[in-house]
This record gives sequence, structure tokens and C-alpha cells, in this order.
Amino acid sequence: MKRTLLSYGLLAGILLVAACSKKSETTQPEAKTVVEKESREAKAMLQGIWVDDETDEVSFRAVGDTIYYPDTISQPSYFKIVRDSLVLGAVATKYPIVKQLEHVFWFRNQNGDLLKLRKSDDPIHVFAFVHDKPKVMTYTEVVKTDSVVFYNGERYHWYIAINPTKYKVHTSSYNDDGVEVDNVYYDNIMHVSVFSGARKLFSTDFRKQLYASKIPQQFLSQSVLSNMEFTGVDAKGFHFVATICIPDGASCYKAENIVSFSGELTTTLLEY
Repeated sequence: MKRTLLSYGLLAGILLVAACSKKSETTQPEAKTVVEKESREAKAMLQGIWVDDETDEVSFRAVGDTIYYPDTISQPSYFKIVRDSLVLGAVATKYPIVKQLEHVFWFRNQNGDLLKLRKSDDPIHVFAFVHDKPKVMTYTEVVKTDSVVFYNGERYHWYIAINPTKYKVHTSSYNDDGVEVDNVYYDNIMHVSVFSGARKLFSTDFRKQLYASKIPQQFLSQSVLSNMEFTGVDAKGFHFVATICIPDGASCYKAENIVSFSGELTTTLLEY
């Protein structure tokens, strides 16, 4: 009899614990994902052309969800205002807003500098955003150079053609206000030929991908093949130097391309 009572008591205890546990599971609130909402009112106040309060230089123009820049290479950027931050681009770079009124906009750039802007009411500032066509640091038409050289009594003719392409190269940089902007340029293809009389020794197109094993990929992806020049002929062959640069940047790679008299190509990195 005691064993039976003990068994019933143990069973009741187990059921009670199970019931409490189940109740705890069902009543426990689910974790909620907090999504920060943008301020439509703040976005509406930012619409228009904004200029530097001290220099009167045009900084940007906000139209709808997009910010446009007055220069010809910076790409328009999607924006929103969340709490006290201006959020730009797909990577959501945030810039703290210090003050925003109908005609006043102060925020800090990437370096923490305070930028004081005011909304322009001068109609002439609209022309800062009117461009006939995009300007890029590449060639707009085929550029050809050639010359005749002599070596060991033989006459040779070399030929270079710089061909602009529609291959876009995107770079990121900071404008004068310290705000990150995306720029777009167009790459080039360099054609090089070498002839001995009517006999063709060498003829090929050079693209920047040829130097992928010698130049870091991060640099190469933002660079353009900007130039190719003939620098001389010697016992090794014909020397052509290619320049690979990030547009508007100070960094370039130079690669020497040597075409032998049998038409073989060797490439060496010269300098960074």
C-alpha cells in the first residue's frame, strides 16, 4: 500500500513538472527582430540642393531616395535617414547628423569633421548638375601610334592602338566633403603589333587581366589599363611599358612587356 501511494505521488510530481515546463514554453515571448525605420519627415526636409555654408560650393542634391553629386564621375547614391544618421549606399555607410532644419543640415563626415550645409535658393546652382556627357579618365576614341626602328641593320615597324571600351570599372573614393562616393570609369584595350618588313612578328591585344598574377586583385579590380608606350629595342627584343592605374588615384603599376625577335612575349613588373 505504501509502495502504491509512493508510486502515485511520484507520477503526480512528474506530471506536474511536465505541465509547468510546457506552460513555460508556451508562454515565453518570442524574440523580435528590431528593424529601424527611416524618418520620412527628415528625408522630405533634405530634398533640394545643399551648399557649403562657408564657401557656397554645391555639395549635393537630394531628389526622392537619391543623392546626386555635382562632379561628373561620382555615381548617384541611395540614401535614407534613420534616427540621427544619414545612411548612404548599398553598404549603408552612416554619417551622424548634428542638426537638421528646413534649411540647415549639419553632419559629420568619415573623418569626424563637421560639415555645415544650407539649402540653396539660388537657381544657378541647378546648372552644377547639368553635364553634356560623362567625363572619364579614359580615351573616347582610338589613339594610334607607330614608328620605324632599326636594329642590327634590320628595319622594324611597331604599332600601338589604344582602344576605349564599355567595360565599366567601379571605384570608391571620398569627395571634398569626406563622403564616400562610387565612381565609374571605362577600361581600355591596347593592341600591339611588330612587323619586320611585311612579315608580322607579333600582334595581340593587351588587357589588364594579363597582369593578374603580378598585381593584387583588389587593386586590379578598381584600375584601368591607362597607357602603353614603346621604350626601345635591344638584344632581348622590343620593349613596351604598360601603365595600370586607379583613376584619380596616386597609385600605379608599370609592367614591361618584351616581344622577342621570334615573337614571344615576356612580362615583368617594373614598379609600383
